[in-house]
Amino acid sequence: MTETVSMLSIVKEITSALKDKPGALLPILHDIQNALGYIPADSIPVIASELRLSRAEVHGVISFYHYFRETPPGKQTIHLCRAESCQAMGSKKLEEHVKAKLGIDYHETTTDGRFSLEPAYCLGLCSCSPGMQIGNDVYGRVSNESFDSIINEMETLS
Repeated sequence: MTETVSMLSIVKEITSALKDKPGALLPILHDIQNALGYIPADSIPVIASELRLSRAEVHGVISFYHYFRETPPGKQTIHLCRAESCQAMGSKKLEEHVKAKLGIDYHETTTDGRFSLEPAYCLGLCSCSPGMQIGNDVYGRVSNESFDSIINEMETLS
């Protein structure tokens, strides 16, 4: 079974199970992303057909919500806090450093597939700003140097 056939069978299974529920589109998109890690472009016609929507309507919902990914995520997702407390403590400079170090912007993945970068709008680390989360690990008082150290350590472990 090819990867595309397998992906489409998962999409069809999810849409078939949820299509008759009121407001089914969002739960379908969430379940597909939970199962596959993202919402593949090839799934949009299937979803649209099952829900009797246009492909543009489905794509519009996917592109409207920043939570949904249209590309596969990296092995690790880095969430940088952009809330007011973190901004007051220098998160903008950290953000610029992280983007330059990884060579990506928000909602992108490094070319080697190791890291994806996503914004967060409060990680609950306000007293330890700026904050960051990688996977299930949270980090407070993140500086350019500590970020580099964390990433370098992760790269040597993989």
